[in-house]
Amino acid sequence: MAESVRIIGIDPGSVTTGWGVIDSDGRSSHHVAHGAIATGSGSLPERLGVIQREVAAVILEHGPAEMGIEEVFVARNAMSALKLGQARGAAICAGVAAELPVGEYPARLVKQTLVGVGGAGKEQVQHMVKVLLGLNGKLQADAADALGIALCHAHARTRPAPVLNAGRRRKSVRWK
Repeated sequence: MAESVRIIGIDPGSVTTGWGVIDSDGRSSHHVAHGAIATGSGSLPERLGVIQREVAAVILEHGPAEMGIEEVFVARNAMSALKLGQARGAAICAGVAAELPVGEYPARLVKQTLVGVGGAGKEQVQHMVKVLLGLNGKLQADAADALGIALCHAHARTRPAPVLNAGRRRKSVRWK
């Protein structure tokens, strides 16, 4: 059986960034903590600073050994995609500064890992996160997504990444 590792999952956003921390051996996962970082109404550079500082504080408080983060998806609005990419960068910088290996996962792979369907809805993801981690009550969407990313990372670190569709092959990544 694999050794348990503490993982932080990040669902980046320039307005709200979700985070979730789990302990997992790849087969069994346990909830540690979760939350959301509200960046306020300042300028984009100020909000990016909030993301970097707050993710760094969560890392310091909970001591994860690895990080999983959602990849940027191609959005209809180029400015939204750019802001999301910058939010990801701020969170990744916090992880790299803490010397965490960072795994990046497309939303479709996270949904496929949790629900079995790459096009699953937010409610389905929230439900499966609650079931897999034994959580009760309402779970905020950004925190649920972050916990889902952490679960996906836990799964991916012990298995090669699946092919998402026949036309596009992804490289297998193994964590050791």
